[in-house]
Amino acid sequence: MDELRPQDPARIGVWRILARLGAGGMGQVYLGRSPGGRLVAVKVIRDEISDHPESLARFRREAATMEAVRSPYAAQLIEASLDASPYWLATEYVPGPTLRDAVRASGPFPPESALRLFAALAEGLATVHVHGVTHRDLKPQNVILAPQGPQLIDFGIARGLDLTALTRTGMALGTPGYAAPEVLLRNEVGPAADVFALGATIAHAATGRPPYGEGDPSSVNYRSVHEDIDVAGVREDLAALIRRCVAKDPAERPELAAVIAGCAVDSALASDAHYRSVARDTEAVPGPEPVSVSEPKPESKSESKSAESAEPPARWGYDETGKAGTRYAVPNRSPAPAARRGHGRRWLAACAVVLVVPLALWLHPRLGDDDQDPGAAPATGTITSGATAKDEATAKDDTTAKDDATPKDDAPEQPPDHIVNDRVSQDRWTLSDDPDQASHGGGTCDLASIGDSSPPDGLRSSVLHTTGSGTASVSMRPKDAGSGKRPEPYYVSVGIRPPHETDRTTGRPLKSVGKGIGFTTEPVDLYSEWSSGGTVKFQYPDDFQAHFGERTVDAIPVSDDPGDWTVVIYHVEGGPTKYTSVVCNGFHAGG
Repeated sequence: MDELRPQDPARIGVWRILARLGAGGMGQVYLGRSPGGRLVAVKVIRDEISDHPESLARFRREAATMEAVRSPYAAQLIEASLDASPYWLATEYVPGPTLRDAVRASGPFPPESALRLFAALAEGLATVHVHGVTHRDLKPQNVILAPQGPQLIDFGIARGLDLTALTRTGMALGTPGYAAPEVLLRNEVGPAADVFALGATIAHAATGRPPYGEGDPSSVNYRSVHEDIDVAGVREDLAALIRRCVAKDPAERPELAAVIAGCAVDSALASDAHYRSVARDTEAVPGPEPVSVSEPKPESKSESKSAESAEPPARWGYDETGKAGTRYAVPNRSPAPAARRGHGRRWLAACAVVLVVPLALWLHPRLGDDDQDPGAAPATGTITSGATAKDEATAKDDTTAKDDATPKDDAPEQPPDHIVNDRVSQDRWTLSDDPDQASHGGGTCDLASIGDSSPPDGLRSSVLHTTGSGTASVSMRPKDAGSGKRPEPYYVSVGIRPPHETDRTTGRPLKSVGKGIGFTTEPVDLYSEWSSGGTVKFQYPDDFQAHFGERTVDAIPVSDDPGDWTVVIYHVEGGPTKYTSVVCNGFHAGG
């Protein structure tokens, strides 16, 4: 849950907007409150998407599906405005983390807890299927762990069994690793496809790993069609039930009733100790400004009169008829510190991934001959952005007290909370001029010079963006991860720079070309995942913010700024202003 931005509406229909819950490819999701105090999740379709008939049809179908499906396992539709822009729908607000975020924060589910979750989700899907609807995008991101039990969300690509899919020839809707083989190969959708996704979802819950590994979508989809699911280390009875659900032939998958029976649960999921521990909603709903009990300082009569007459700030919103342009006053609020974005952040809504033109670029800087990958993109160079003398002096002062007790090396004992966007970056990725390379997302990074800092030998990194989506992901894995002694810490932060500069007040793209380092992640140790496979992964925009001195700006969706996006891995060598670029890559978005 994030604070509202200046450009966010204060009201949509009758709902007063309190906070941001999340964003997806279709639009923004807000926390809203009715005049009587009921909380809802309000999903607003983005203006640029509302101009596309197919996307608008999918949004309307989501509303129709949610209205038709009445299940204790699905958030209920409260109200919708689908006749004229702005298009939005309001559903009941379900507090709790997504399954993906719960696993990230607390690790895999114990076997008995996973079986109880298995049974509950199977029962939830069964109540959806009764209405003649298949969810079609079940995955950990689309399961909210509410206190009373799991809730299915995001019916954006759900469909009735007698409806034609809203796809073009050659397109498959779904998420790599969770889409069934018949969906990927023939766009053949039925209840059995949901059973496959259920098995893959529980595999992730039980292992904490992607069910068919990581990589570009085409590679993951290939493994989903031709290879076995990853259930290594899972208790055999649970692993066997998962394997039955993900059988390649849909006819061999069990019915949901058989799945429930196979789980053989003897107690409620809500009473499960592990489930209770991860399902707790720790984020407070924004409320009235608390009244200070401290003694107020004396003020003059003129100050008192000025305070009484001051008008609260206003924000643009939508009136009860759905028309934009009405200006509403909102209560004065003291600004709160921006919430840190990390792997434990919760999203209460997500959008389906549309696999149109997937882009995956693998970098292998400074690899030996035995490490060459024939399909890899050429390695790029590096560039150094040095710190100022003042920065170095400050960093020296900060570490003086620890010098006597701590061995001196180039890496800090602990990384800073963030790095500051304090310089002009010379790293710039551009889409290739060669039509053949451009069609596959190929491009080059223009580096002004080669710096002294270099990535560790054998570092493998990848950037993935699915055409048309608002997201991207960056993964990196050091060579020989998991074998031998874990190396000394090497702190890295990933920077993603949009094509255009970011307005530091509104967070929106400007017309000027982007010159800074853009939105960055919290620095982490490259070897932090050494014992569990070694892959360090960041999701954009979830894990990214831009820091301008005291001001912090949330990352914008990729789809908000079409053009060439630059992705840089920075070696964080000291404080928030001492970092060096070591790997450069990028991708092209829309437009």
